[in-house]
Amino acid sequence: MYRFSNTVIGFLNLFTLLASIPIIGAGLWMARSSTTCESFLQTPLLVVGFVILIISLAGFIGACFHVAWALWVYLVIMLFLIGALMALTIFGFIVTGPGGGVVVPGRMYREYHLDNYSPWLRKRIEDPHYWLTVRSCILGSKACSKVVLWTPFDYLTKDMTPIQSGCCKPPTSCNYAAATLAQEADCYRWNNAPAVLCYDCDSCKAGVLEDVRRDWHKLSVLNIVMVIVLIGIYSIGCCAFQNAKRAETDYPYGHNRMYKVRPRWDFHWWRWLDDRRHQLY
Repeated sequence: MYRFSNTVIGFLNLFTLLASIPIIGAGLWMARSSTTCESFLQTPLLVVGFVILIISLAGFIGACFHVAWALWVYLVIMLFLIGALMALTIFGFIVTGPGGGVVVPGRMYREYHLDNYSPWLRKRIEDPHYWLTVRSCILGSKACSKVVLWTPFDYLTKDMTPIQSGCCKPPTSCNYAAATLAQEADCYRWNNAPAVLCYDCDSCKAGVLEDVRRDWHKLSVLNIVMVIVLIGIYSIGCCAFQNAKRAETDYPYGHNRMYKVRPRWDFHWWRWLDDRRHQLY
């Protein structure tokens, strides 16, 4: 049991150390790509990969070689990571709480309105530079390629993703036959050109936020599980740190851990002479 915590921490960090290599490799591979969507994900992947690599390396060295300072660095970074994940999870639930679609009578899909989402998300998506990046991603994904070929019957019987509902068609309330009636601003932004459609509509931005909201909720649930796992690993790491400190204090010269060797000065010279006399006579 004395070295159990060290062994567990060593194996766990060896696994995460190996897992960080493909994450970093994916980030570096995306750096070579010219597509906007892939380069948009490059920085988070590289940051996560290198953080996991540093934590795993410090934990592996500290646990397997009983290096107390390496385990101390490992525990400090782990504590920071646990706090950051908890803060991110709470922030995610607060920011993505408002939202959701509006049911359209007689249709399978929902429609989304920008005003229903949190101010922080709206401010982010309404930034022209950021929206240009997201718009390029939507165009590259060809999300509207099938929807633009739908028949009127398809619109009545088929469901849509939030992005398809907001970006690939005008709002259902639009009435282009009655041009004199006041309508939503998105009705005037719509254009049936494949490169225009409703990509600059508020409904399109709302559809993107709904996708972000759903993904963030899934990520928040995963973060909760990760925090629980990391707290368990942190507790085992604390035991391994105490073991490493005890090893450095009790056996500073690297003596065998199971059998402590008696130092030479502990033998008295007169006992040695007495033993020799009994051997001679």
